[in-house]
Amino acid sequence: MTTAKEAMSLHRRLKGKITVESKIRNLKQKDIKLIYTPGVAFVCEAIYRRPFEKYNLTSKGNNVAIVTDGTRILGLGRIGPYAALPVMEGKAVLYKKFGNVNAFPICLNITDKDQIINTVKAIEPVFGAINLEDIESPKVLEISAELEKSLLIPVFHDDRHGTAVVALAALINSLKIVKKQMSSKIILAGAGSAGYGICKLLTFAGCNNMTVVDSEGAIYKGRTKHMNKYKKEIAEITNPKKQKGMLEDVIKNSDVFIGVSGTKGLLSAKMIQTMNESPIVFALTNPEPEIDPVVAKRSGARIIATGSYMYENKINNALVFPYLMRVILDKKIRRITLDLLFATAKAIADTVPSKQLAYNHIMPEIGNKKIQYNISQALKKFK
Repeated sequence: MTTAKEAMSLHRRLKGKITVESKIRNLKQKDIKLIYTPGVAFVCEAIYRRPFEKYNLTSKGNNVAIVTDGTRILGLGRIGPYAALPVMEGKAVLYKKFGNVNAFPICLNITDKDQIINTVKAIEPVFGAINLEDIESPKVLEISAELEKSLLIPVFHDDRHGTAVVALAALINSLKIVKKQMSSKIILAGAGSAGYGICKLLTFAGCNNMTVVDSEGAIYKGRTKHMNKYKKEIAEITNPKKQKGMLEDVIKNSDVFIGVSGTKGLLSAKMIQTMNESPIVFALTNPEPEIDPVVAKRSGARIIATGSYMYENKINNALVFPYLMRVILDKKIRRITLDLLFATAKAIADTVPSKQLAYNHIMPEIGNKKIQYNISQALKKFK
């Protein structure tokens, strides 16, 4: 049976992947007066008088809203909130399984930026954190910035924060294997929210020879066509030689390709052959990568990774969000900063001991219990 048939069969049988369960396993008649009326009134009053008690007396501190408007789903694009629901349910399962976090899909039937912002603000009382997911760029970056300013709970943007962390972790280990440095020439294809996040974090980590490419070609300081404020920010911190041209032009003599373009088949075998010795290829677009891993290997790529669980070397943000969110909620971290993301990436990379690193083993498996421990230890100083 194909993956498509298996996936359809599973979802049709389950009719959804999540449910809500009570922590009170054997509810007795005497319990009702405590969890509902009249007992619950005393709890409500306690929270009213001492607002911080909401974290001690309710599930708020372990609840996350996975918010999407269905405008940019998994490389499938603008397929709407109903079609987005299976993705958000899947994330909720991973949150629970690997982080013991209660995550709720919030698939909005609105696409207006201000309406989304106001809606998230309105539902904040239920949640300890917000996870923005699969919203078109640059709108989602504007939404994230506004919510970060106005909410007292953290706003995690998985396409930006999660993807950046897992990409940096994979890069750290890959460079160790091929004995190259962070100053190696990196080509980043895609300047949406994931590309923007990766660009910011890799620059913070010391990658000072990176060029970002969008559908119009290389982004450089002074470019005027198809630019926005986020691409202008990218231009300020990348492409030190102001290279111009399309992907096939700027990828020559590069060491690393990172693809978050959303475009299947963007990278060709010929392009890889123009890269430096021992090239690293991260083709992270889902569900179909920028190049087939078999073709990439045949073309000379030394390390090949995708964002898909169909292939080895999985660079997927599922390695990040359940574990990182567990720490964020426990420590009540309000702001997600570059130094926090860097520490998280390093912790994930270190989960694979140096002696176990290999061309086909650059990242830990998602169920590796050391991931949670390492991230928790790495973020001890953060508040």
